[in-house]
Amino acid sequence: MSETRDLSYWQARAAALRPQSRAYIGGAWTDAADGATFDTINPATGAVLAKVAACGAADVDRAVAAARQAFEQGVWSGLAPRERKAVLLRLAALIEAHHEELALLETLDMGKPIGDTLAYDIPEAARTFAWYAEAIDKIYGEIAPTGGNVLATITREPLGVVAAVVPWNYPLLMGSWKVAPALAAGNSVILKPAEQSPLTALRLAELAAEAGIPPGVFNVVPGLGAQAGQALGLHPDVDCIAFTGSTATGKRFMEYSGQSNLKRVWLECGGKSPHIVFHDCPDLERAAQAAAIGIFNNQGEICIAGSRLYVQRAIYEPFMEKLEAYAGAMQPGDPLDPSSAMGAIVDARQLDRVMSYVDGGQREGARLRLGGERVRKDTGGYFLQPTIFECPSQSLSIVREEIFGPVLAVTMFDTEDEVVRMANDSPYGLGSGLWTANLSRAHRASRRLRAGLVWVNCYMDGDITVPFGGVKQSGSGRDKSLHALDKYSDLKTTWIRLE
Repeated sequence: MSETRDLSYWQARAAALRPQSRAYIGGAWTDAADGATFDTINPATGAVLAKVAACGAADVDRAVAAARQAFEQGVWSGLAPRERKAVLLRLAALIEAHHEELALLETLDMGKPIGDTLAYDIPEAARTFAWYAEAIDKIYGEIAPTGGNVLATITREPLGVVAAVVPWNYPLLMGSWKVAPALAAGNSVILKPAEQSPLTALRLAELAAEAGIPPGVFNVVPGLGAQAGQALGLHPDVDCIAFTGSTATGKRFMEYSGQSNLKRVWLECGGKSPHIVFHDCPDLERAAQAAAIGIFNNQGEICIAGSRLYVQRAIYEPFMEKLEAYAGAMQPGDPLDPSSAMGAIVDARQLDRVMSYVDGGQREGARLRLGGERVRKDTGGYFLQPTIFECPSQSLSIVREEIFGPVLAVTMFDTEDEVVRMANDSPYGLGSGLWTANLSRAHRASRRLRAGLVWVNCYMDGDITVPFGGVKQSGSGRDKSLHALDKYSDLKTTWIRLE
């Protein structure tokens, strides 16, 4: 079984790996039109994993043309729901069958521990495709309540060509959250993976073809955001952009839409999520563990990371001692070692960015309570210790800005009104959490928190059956659940006079 594999096993598999590096357009593997490539780097060593096709505007034009042709021909959009369902179920099964390979690609490309990719990333991606496959033939149209001389139907129709632009922190899973419902709804899809982590997207294209998705229905265009991403955003024949990433880039996609064809733009952007522990927390031990995992899991490279921790004064020191113990046990290790709790920061640029916040936090007056040092430098990789700051002010950069790394800003509070005010004092509104044994407070505070997701007496729990997304500058629309299908469908009203 995968869980018994040791470091040497994964090192041997990694050495033998030969990842796909070309774009997948119209059912064929192809180099970029101008022959350009970019290096995808192993964050644990700094070594080049592959030279990947760097697609530009010409390649995006080809992908959009292939996707549009497939859509208009109805080779996918015109299939009976049960036929699309069967194909997506085959794809889910293929993801499961190749889970070790996909987990290894994800770990090598992004730096996260192999234990995490095996246990969570790849199984959840497979489940996402299976879940939306099963949903395809269970979505019904409507008949409006009209007079007896009229029949008014309301039906869902696919949008056409959907471009999914996904981040590097959960490459295959975030891609699945967009590609699976978009395909389930009958669209043609172009997936643009982050340049830091394109390898599982390209392998997914191979599996999709094997599963029976027709040429042109699913395309993968790796490339830099300023070229491939921008070309998709500005393309007049793309009907929808589904994006997960930074708020700054999300705003650019909104601008691209206005400059082109007013394509739909669905955004899941940044977060600076508050995690609140009240004095009547039912289990301090469990809350401390959840607080540590909520910021240090995946090296803190999580949009819903609980990066702002608020602890009530009466329990502050006992809680912080427990938190430090859990954080201290989550030291970075070799991502290929199944025992590693943390891996490497995705690349040198991101590590430099995170370190600038560590340095800036100390300059601005925050107290460094734990960590803050780069480690494992001899490997050539990008590793940072779990880092905890105590913050005397809510105006500090480490409190207000998304860092996307293992850096936690902790603040003491006295009252519920005070902490809700501090929690909501942010341009973001993605995740939030609170711990209390008081049911009235749980209901009351949950309603007052301005966030798309609120966890009570847990953090970062979830399921494909519930919506995922934010408010304010954290974005619009929802991934996961049946609500995601709304992003990739149009409603058509047909009014038939019977007399």
